[in-house]
Amino acid sequence: MASIKQLDDRRFKITVSNGYRPDGKKICKAKTIRVPESIPKRGARQYVAHEAEELERQFKSGYAEDGNMTFEEFAEHWLTRQVRYAPSTLESYRRMLERVYPFIGAIQLNRLRPIALENMLVELRKRKYRGKPIGEATVQKYLTVVSAVLSDAKRNEIIQKNPARMIDLPLTRRTTQYIPSPVEIQKLLDALAKEPRHYRMFYLLSMCTGCRRGELCALKWEDFKFSRGGLLLTISRSRSVVPGKGVVEGSTKNGHNREIVLSSDLRGFFMSYRRRKQLEARQANRELSPYLFTDAHGQLIHPDTFTKRLRKIYESIGFSKEYHLHTLRHYYVTSLLHSGVDKQTVAELVGHADTGFLERTYCHPQQEQKEQAAGAMRAMIRPEGEALFNLAAACPAKSRSA
Repeated sequence: MASIKQLDDRRFKITVSNGYRPDGKKICKAKTIRVPESIPKRGARQYVAHEAEELERQFKSGYAEDGNMTFEEFAEHWLTRQVRYAPSTLESYRRMLERVYPFIGAIQLNRLRPIALENMLVELRKRKYRGKPIGEATVQKYLTVVSAVLSDAKRNEIIQKNPARMIDLPLTRRTTQYIPSPVEIQKLLDALAKEPRHYRMFYLLSMCTGCRRGELCALKWEDFKFSRGGLLLTISRSRSVVPGKGVVEGSTKNGHNREIVLSSDLRGFFMSYRRRKQLEARQANRELSPYLFTDAHGQLIHPDTFTKRLRKIYESIGFSKEYHLHTLRHYYVTSLLHSGVDKQTVAELVGHADTGFLERTYCHPQQEQKEQAAGAMRAMIRPEGEALFNLAAACPAKSRSA
């Protein structure tokens, strides 16, 4: 039972014990509360009894979330409660939190102020990666994870405000996404025709579905269902590289399944690929692996293998060093948008929760579209072009410089 001591009219001290230490002393937790003015005096005892019961329940369950917990304590419990993130995403959050613990980890949640987070950002901006200072976008990713933890504390009414939301941040430089031109894509397809079947299949699916690397590595034969005129592909899992744990299989990045309809051409390529894998299994006198992308021994291929192989292919055909495996996903998304497919449909196909990230990341015109825009403008002003140039020539030099 909890013991309650009245300190004044509205302040009470609650003490809860939970067993004994090896030296025979009681293990206790005490908390001083103040009864709100909105509670009448006759209801004060009932209010305090309820608080005492809640404190006792939390203490004896071994975990009591309140504002006196340090940021590190709460963040570690927050990590264990997350179920909607892919293993690799969760591990990256863990690593980022471990980076910020030296700056804010020991601060109690209810004492964490924006200035402490601003000082944390100042120190993080001093970090270097491969000899160069890390970018502002990377620094702000650390704050985003901290903010997610504090938002959870606010949602659970442990703190009243999220101090991470009160910081004025500098603008970050927008990363340019490089998209292959149709000529380059044809050049890539010609190069892929000379590659082993599993590489061809992997990169072709990446180009025609926009799937992430981990999602492709986790594909199974059962994920493909034949439909009228093509194939219906269900994306439901991902295989990712987690530091210290190797390759781990889990849910997709946002935790949701999605379906993609593949063309009849891809259906034929898929059928041919499956027959070849079945033949390999029979010749090796083993069962066909449930996964698509396996080596000659039926073992799963490491995700990094596909990344490294594509970089060699890019280099052999003279592609830009900015191109990588994710470039094929960019190509898929941008091609759909430029073909007139609505943003919501594209977002669903590639696994984005809404169109916001899509618009910020992918909705940029390629060089070809920019040249088309210039041509359209040139055609619009052509009838008046001569008059325009005559007008410019007639302007005095001072007027033109002004």
